[in-house]
Amino acid sequence: MTVFSGDPVRRRVAVVGTGAIVSGSHLPALTAHADRTELVAAVDVDRDRLDAFQELAGGTVTGYTSMAAMLDAERPDLVLIGTPPSLHREQTVAALKAGAWVLCEKPLTLSLAEYDEIAAAEEASGAYAAVIFQHRYGSGAVHARELLASGELGTPLVAHCQTTWHRDAEYYAVPWRGRWASEGGGPTMGHGIHQYDLLLHLLGEWDEVRAMAARLVHDTESEDVSTALVRFANGTLATVVNSVLSPHEVSRIRVDCADATVELTHLYGHRNDDWVYTSAPHVAADRADAWRSPAADVPSSHTAQLGGLLDAYDAGVRPPGSGPDARATLEFAAALYKSAFTGLPVRSGEITPGDPFYAAMHGGHPDWAPKERA
Repeated sequence: MTVFSGDPVRRRVAVVGTGAIVSGSHLPALTAHADRTELVAAVDVDRDRLDAFQELAGGTVTGYTSMAAMLDAERPDLVLIGTPPSLHREQTVAALKAGAWVLCEKPLTLSLAEYDEIAAAEEASGAYAAVIFQHRYGSGAVHARELLASGELGTPLVAHCQTTWHRDAEYYAVPWRGRWASEGGGPTMGHGIHQYDLLLHLLGEWDEVRAMAARLVHDTESEDVSTALVRFANGTLATVVNSVLSPHEVSRIRVDCADATVELTHLYGHRNDDWVYTSAPHVAADRADAWRSPAADVPSSHTAQLGGLLDAYDAGVRPPGSGPDARATLEFAAALYKSAFTGLPVRSGEITPGDPFYAAMHGGHPDWAPKERA
């Protein structure tokens, strides 16, 4: 954590999009960090929604219906983006060109090609763009990652990653959902990405993916379920399931190591008590006691991630959840789709410019996966 002498610098912040995710998650995060941020502007093409957000935010938040006008007038330090996914690349690049750092909802882009456009904009501007992967943050995730990275739990061997949620037809009645051009994919891009991003965060680089996907229930362009077998660079074998067809909703990660199993079970966010450590029979009790979650209980949240980004801003370094680290998660999604479409294993680093899955998650086949069940 950054240590300040005197009062911390307050960063001037603008939000783009004022819907539920911004009002329900980003605004509370800004309020929690009010000593370090000042919300100066909000952008939304819907004037009524913008007015409602301004009233909710209170204070002197100037409203704009044009992002370009806002950037020109306000020159914010940080832009928080909570618009539909198809807008993320254009809006992130615009903010970077204006010299602002960006914290954008997932997915940051709809393809690796778009992601690399943002990387080029970062390099040209000197500013950074991070993507919201709030499940990485919070004391439980930090503690688990430290234990795994240090080897304290023994060599990771087997892992499971499960995002089994339920979404109905009304959910998909929103025009941009379930469409390749506007959402980039189905639960692989829009739901499970949080959980398998955390899996990658815990286990490190992945090496190979073998996957299947299907559209079993919903009248969408993209899949409503996907599964994958994954080999990590450290040798760990894992399964990943992403579903919006599951009446009993749960988010779960389990990693079996040589000396312990670590399990996380939650739904949309976790605290220390959601992490469970089970020692192998040969492990001494006093050693297992040291694995207990830390006394401080920081939940996974936008608040926790925003704090990390502000620390990086103050230090002048790349924020967590950006650059090659965040790109690896998007590359994993592209690899899962490519394997599901082609029926072939996909290796890390294989999807490069010229590969159809570099330009779009459907690999040039937007009519893929006809409905398989009545």
